[in-house]
Amino acid sequence: MRRRLLPSIPQSLTVFVFWLLMAEDYSAGNVLMALLLAWAMPQLAARLQREFAQLGNVGILVPLGLKLIWDVVVANVTVALQVLGPEAKLRSGFVWVPLELTNIHGISVLASIMTLTPGTVTAELSEDRRYLLVHCLNIDDPQRMVDGIKRRYEAPLRKVFP
Repeated sequence: MRRRLLPSIPQSLTVFVFWLLMAEDYSAGNVLMALLLAWAMPQLAARLQREFAQLGNVGILVPLGLKLIWDVVVANVTVALQVLGPEAKLRSGFVWVPLELTNIHGISVLASIMTLTPGTVTAELSEDRRYLLVHCLNIDDPQRMVDGIKRRYEAPLRKVFP
């Protein structure tokens, strides 16, 4: 019975607290709205089809994070030089990256990495989850770009999200 009424007490508490924090008003109306949302949001979330993360070698995340920090710094400098340089030299475009990652959590991390790195942004994931569309500010060799993404980011993520 309790499971049907409140599928996730931690989620209900989180929604309740965050609503009151965002509203910055503890009137009866806001408390009532927080209670309503704290009940409704977990009800809706419980109906969603969820895919749970299976983690493999999480030790790879440390060197991957360091690599990402380095890549973000280098990309910031590169993008600054490209933007300040002649616009005619920029060749922006979209690239479909074929994915070997099958875990949606790993794909989400890869998409986030692409978006965090200046000069690239994730635009779309194909319906079958086999291709990720990435927009690049400047792309000379699309295949080299795809190979770099797969080698630097997807390969380590496949070990973390088997």
